[in-house]
Amino acid sequence: MSWWRSLLSRRDVLRVGAGGAAALAGSVALGQRGSHPASHSGAAAASPAPTTSAHAGHGNNLMVGTVNHKRNGFDPMAMLTDWDWGKVSTLPNGQTLREYTMIAQDKEIEIAPGIFFPAWTYNGRVPGPTLRCTEGDRLRITFINQTIHAHTIHFHGVHSAEMDGVPGAGPGEIQPGGRFVYEFDAEPFGCHLYHCHATSLKRHIHKGMYGAFIVDPKGGRPPAREFVMVQNAFDTNFDGANEIYAVNTVGFEFARRPIPVQKGELVRIYLINILEFDLINSFHLHANFFNYYDTGTTLEPTSRIVDTIMQAQGQRGILEFKYKFTGNFMFHPHISEFTELGWMGSFQVVEPEAYPAALKAAGVDAGWDKRSLQGAAGGRS
Repeated sequence: MSWWRSLLSRRDVLRVGAGGAAALAGSVALGQRGSHPASHSGAAAASPAPTTSAHAGHGNNLMVGTVNHKRNGFDPMAMLTDWDWGKVSTLPNGQTLREYTMIAQDKEIEIAPGIFFPAWTYNGRVPGPTLRCTEGDRLRITFINQTIHAHTIHFHGVHSAEMDGVPGAGPGEIQPGGRFVYEFDAEPFGCHLYHCHATSLKRHIHKGMYGAFIVDPKGGRPPAREFVMVQNAFDTNFDGANEIYAVNTVGFEFARRPIPVQKGELVRIYLINILEFDLINSFHLHANFFNYYDTGTTLEPTSRIVDTIMQAQGQRGILEFKYKFTGNFMFHPHISEFTELGWMGSFQVVEPEAYPAALKAAGVDAGWDKRSLQGAAGGRS
């Protein structure tokens, strides 16, 4: 890590965004781009398949350059749909058993073009794998700690004290080189969260040890195109404030590569806020409204026809909506500073015949499309 990156503060990043330190930051700078079809003031109209240069951010801020996803070992776009159903078998009592392996690893990851962060990870990625199951399944998670720090996995949900993944309960903190098997039944259904609960908690969370934990209702949910979005941020100089904000880790990734969806189809987002150092995050959808299911533990919306919701630290929910028009439509928090520091993206809404081109432009394939549609079916289709 170069000397300037270690000194780069939240305000420095904003100045870079205004162009004042672009020369210093080189390819890492937040820059100013040209016109954008989905700016706050712009009308969202039918648009051609996206290109990298065509999609600047809110107010036309964007980061110059691209992140090397291959080096990272994960791609935020792929993370939207990469459900981990575990190794599935049936117990003698007929109950479904799902087995997962989670390995704590230290790993440097690229969170913005040229900005690297010394992360603590589950399975080498931030966020960790999206564990998915059905209510009532028996879950068996083998946790292996390959780092030099003690860690745990704390699952939000219902389970015994021994399986809570906190210091002083059951095995407590799993020491370097150690392992433990967490085992419990998945309940209640909903959009949940897991994270490390070793001390100090804020350090273990902001370093990247968290992920989505989706429990589907036994009867399923209506078919939809599904995505998981984990709202996160990074304190790059360890001053107790975040400098880069994102969904699925890489700032502005979904501004540079809009998420392809089709006009008129039901879109469902599993949304999780795991920010550290900021009390509140939010989600605002442009040119549309959505129904919201707080924690996802009900099959009826807890809020209807809203375009902005807030989530406190650790809060989760499910959003459902359809687009009436084609075009490029932004989503972002209604917290301007977070937007300017990376938490901003857009959906590329197209007619069905234009969908293959939109997939190609986003750098995903038919497999990604299939995974986005098979979540509600429990991975069976």
